[in-house]
Amino acid sequence: MALLCAVFIMLFISCEAKLQLRKDINITALFAFGDSIVDQGNNNNLITHAKCNFLPYGKDFMGGNKPTGRFSNARTPADMLVEDFGIKKLMPAYLDSNLKVEDLKTGVSFASGASGFDLLTPIVASALPLSVQLALFQQYIWKMNGFIGEEATKNIVKKSLYIVVAGSDDLCNTYFMLKFPRKIQYNVDSYANLMVDGASNFINDLYNMGARRIWIFGLPPIGCLPSQILRGGGPPKICVDEYNQAAEIANTKLSNKIYSLNKKLPQIELLYINIYDPLLDIIVNHDKYGLEDALSACCQGGNVYLLCDNITKICENDANYLFWDSYHLTERGYRVLLDQISN
Repeated sequence: MALLCAVFIMLFISCEAKLQLRKDINITALFAFGDSIVDQGNNNNLITHAKCNFLPYGKDFMGGNKPTGRFSNARTPADMLVEDFGIKKLMPAYLDSNLKVEDLKTGVSFASGASGFDLLTPIVASALPLSVQLALFQQYIWKMNGFIGEEATKNIVKKSLYIVVAGSDDLCNTYFMLKFPRKIQYNVDSYANLMVDGASNFINDLYNMGARRIWIFGLPPIGCLPSQILRGGGPPKICVDEYNQAAEIANTKLSNKIYSLNKKLPQIELLYINIYDPLLDIIVNHDKYGLEDALSACCQGGNVYLLCDNITKICENDANYLFWDSYHLTERGYRVLLDQISN
């Protein structure tokens, strides 16, 4: 894969990120913030419905039947990225009680399932807001100062790669599902502004804590998530245009904000990662990628949250499916998507 043993730098032309490989820079630590896509188990001990430390989650993880709190049948994009960079096999959750100093030195995830750029999103879901995730990162810095010294800790913070995955829960849950109060207060355009303001504040705070290499993942075509197709009330396996258009509006504003911050913040290497177009191509042309079903969930949860549970019916072969549950991809799906992004 093109990500292996290299890092991308950014060349911006008309607000579009062009990727170019730099093989002279090694990434030795990676940190994740955001929502369930890169939550490695931080929600396990929270009182929230956004958790998955039970089967069938993890049914294919590291030999099988090992639910860890990852929202998939096996590994997440965070796990794949640290392996692709040659850092380690898996990215642990920061709130994992079994962490060792060596785990901390090479990066952890602070992400929390059902979090978002809108503060209301994690509050409603009882998840960790991005502000709390940053507070945990500050705690991490203090811990590492004690373990390895301030200079060594500053070096890790400055040279690490930071990935941020958020925004889908803002639109899917807070805006379109809850409706009140956000859909009453804002139209889609103004709500996207609120989301981007939240993202901008987070990036500035992370920068002020010493981070310099930051990747912000855009929103997927949320109208094609099985959960949103169901909630949209239209025909089965037909994406909801209204939801996809909202994601595109948010992505355009987010991309433009990142372009602006790159010019404003000295020494920052801030990259917007477009996942909307690659994922939509996988959905539309799933046969090309060896997938039989790209709009149904392998694990179809029967509860109101549309997540899997211990009575959920599971498809026979999850490797044939893009989606694991109604929100998240299978490990195979994530691998195909990451490969598309890096090509």
